[in-house]
Amino acid sequence: MFRRRFWVCLVVGLPVLFWSPTIQDWFGYTAPEFPGSFLIVPVLATFVFVYGGFPFLTMAGWELRNRQPAMMTLISLAIVVAYGFSIATEFADVGEDFFWELVTLIDIMLLGHWMEMRSVRQASGALDALAALVPDTADVVAPDGSVGQLPVSQLKVDDVILVRPGTSVAADGVVVDGGSDLNESMITGEWQAVPKAVGDGVIAGTINVGDGSLRVRVAAVGSDTALAGIMMLVADAQNSRSPTQLLADRAASLLFYAAVGSAVLTAVIWTVIDDGFEAATVARVVTVLVIACPHALGLAIPLVVANTTDVAARNGTLIRDREAIDTARGLEIIAFDKTGTLTAGEVAVVAVATVDGMDESEAFRSAAAVEGDSEHPLAAAVREAAADRALEVPEVTEFAVLKGLGARATVNGHTSHVGGPRLLDSLELVVPESLVTFTRVSGSQGRTVVYLVNDGRVAAAFALADVIREESRETVAVLHGMGVEVAMLTGDSDEVAASVAGELGIDRVYSQVLPGDKDKRVAELQEKGQKVGMVGDGVNDAPALARADIGIAIGSGTDVAVQAADLVLVKNNPLDVPRILKLSAASYRKQLQNIWWGAGYNIVMIPLAAGILAPWGFIMPPAVGAVVMSLSTIVVAVNAQLLRRVDLSLP
Repeated sequence: MFRRRFWVCLVVGLPVLFWSPTIQDWFGYTAPEFPGSFLIVPVLATFVFVYGGFPFLTMAGWELRNRQPAMMTLISLAIVVAYGFSIATEFADVGEDFFWELVTLIDIMLLGHWMEMRSVRQASGALDALAALVPDTADVVAPDGSVGQLPVSQLKVDDVILVRPGTSVAADGVVVDGGSDLNESMITGEWQAVPKAVGDGVIAGTINVGDGSLRVRVAAVGSDTALAGIMMLVADAQNSRSPTQLLADRAASLLFYAAVGSAVLTAVIWTVIDDGFEAATVARVVTVLVIACPHALGLAIPLVVANTTDVAARNGTLIRDREAIDTARGLEIIAFDKTGTLTAGEVAVVAVATVDGMDESEAFRSAAAVEGDSEHPLAAAVREAAADRALEVPEVTEFAVLKGLGARATVNGHTSHVGGPRLLDSLELVVPESLVTFTRVSGSQGRTVVYLVNDGRVAAAFALADVIREESRETVAVLHGMGVEVAMLTGDSDEVAASVAGELGIDRVYSQVLPGDKDKRVAELQEKGQKVGMVGDGVNDAPALARADIGIAIGSGTDVAVQAADLVLVKNNPLDVPRILKLSAASYRKQLQNIWWGAGYNIVMIPLAAGILAPWGFIMPPAVGAVVMSLSTIVVAVNAQLLRRVDLSLP
């Protein structure tokens, strides 16, 4: 709306400037005259006043009804006075009209608000992304065993739905037949696929990543599902945040009272001096009110925000909330999700141990061969480890997936198995003495252990875990150097959380945290008076991202996390978090400088317009005040542009 009105008013306002007597005098030209040409300026200026000024007049009404006069009231006061005075000049000789100043003022204000509104986020985006996780239809199993499709909105409790491989669960429920693995990372944030069998609960929005199908008896639908609960948390967190009032609004509020007071004082004093209310007094009063309009002040924040957004983007950060960049400088504690944020979010082989001196390379070749046709994340990690070592993987025959246990294949004439502890139980094998310590230590560190079994003998063990990002260590160290406390929120076990936190030097650790609890943890920290930032990447992080003073999403994370966040790290680099804090501080300094310049101009010019130097023979013409007003806008714009030179390098 602001963009459309800006362009229309710009086009309509150009003839007003061209035919304005004041502009003609300044530039020494004469505009062509023809029948009716004298109406060009007042008619087109009236259109700009009505069409372009309408948003400001409407919002000024809201401010006045709430007894909070601020930027909109100040703008509206100036344009109403300028328009009224200019119309009066058409019928009475009370001075030069302000039509040219009126149209430029409205255009500049429309431009500023267009730039400002562009950076306002769409809060509903997070809720839309959450809703998209649940399929539109569900396969419903009839009592006779036939399967038909129904809209999810028509599901009822106790219906039985079929969840095929690769599809999403349509409603919360309990498995009554079948078995498979579900990806529940949208709820837990953890990478492991969770095995599901008869009697296990499932959650709407989770995905069947296994090879089997599930028949699920519906236990909750609609607003009663766990996903709906997360949506309510996100909505509550977004709505509970009181909007930060811009410094420019506060300055404009003070300036409003100063302008009105100065205008009244000017009228009284000059009426007394002139022994009556003269036309010159009217001109001075109008000049005071028009000069008080915040040309520079109206652009002080939008121009800095626009440049800040560009600098942030060039350094790998997308700003979704214009107020976030102000708040970031004051963060006292930053809470990180673990999986996918401090860690890569991808399982990898981090250690290996062999039995009876078996060569590690041979162990990787055999294990990668067995896992060659498996789609399980652990199998992919073993294959990737073999590929990283440039090992040649032998061909296999008789490959078979052992549901819930692992995989089996014939490798170079030997029968080999790969799987976890349940595989050993099924084969009636025990962990060899030489691997007991390796298994125990890996378990204490929260690592998953899988075994290679050759011809009925345990030959090797592989420890798999989510790998810590190299940048995470430096990120924590830099934040500590900036005086910012670091916390970690994770749904993972105490052992895993403690291991990661110890390695990174994190101050506070909250483990086994459910989505609602992450939100509560952030709220608890805020209740202690701390400014809290939250960094995450999953659906389970969305409520906490929305609740935090600043929500920062990893760019590779889910759409829900990105939509709920204020800032997005496009490069997925946690080191961009301390860079955000530096940029925030630099941006805030520029905003203060622009506000002081914009307000300072008014502080000086209003008394001059009121005629304070009249006893010494100086009375400022309205045109001069308008020129200086325009110069102040240029100063603000140049100062905002200097933000592009800010140094965001880290120590």
